[in-house]
Amino acid sequence: MLPAQARLRRRPEFSAVVRSGRRAGRPTMVLHYLSERPGQPAGDLASPAAARAGFVVGKSVGNSVVRHRVTRRLRAVVRDELVRLPVGADLVVRARPEAADADSAALRRDLASGLDRLLGDRVRTR
Repeated sequence: MLPAQARLRRRPEFSAVVRSGRRAGRPTMVLHYLSERPGQPAGDLASPAAARAGFVVGKSVGNSVVRHRVTRRLRAVVRDELVRLPVGADLVVRARPEAADADSAALRRDLASGLDRLLGDRVRTR
C-alpha cells in the first residue's frame, strides 16, 4: 500500500495531472505525468512535496473483482518505481482493458518503459 502522502485523492488533483501533464501510452496503461503541482511554489518546504500517484481503473477493464485486482497490482508496481519521480511530481496511471489479462511482470515492464519515456531516461537507473 502507498503511504497517504504518496496518493492522489481528489478529483481536481487527478484532473490537473491529466489536463496539464505529459502522457505516455503503453499496451496495458496510459501514464499521465506532471512534474510540478499547480499552486505549489517550487521551494515551498511547508507542504508535503513527496511524489504522488493515483490510479484510474474503469469499467472497461472488467467487473469489480478484476478492477480491484488490477488496482492492487498497479499499486505494488508503482510503489517500487515511485522513487524515480522527482520531488513534487504527480503520476496518474490509467489502466487499459489489456491490463486485466496482464501479469505483474508485464505491468512492471510497461510502467518502467513509460516512465523512461516521460522522464527522458535513456538508461534505466535503479
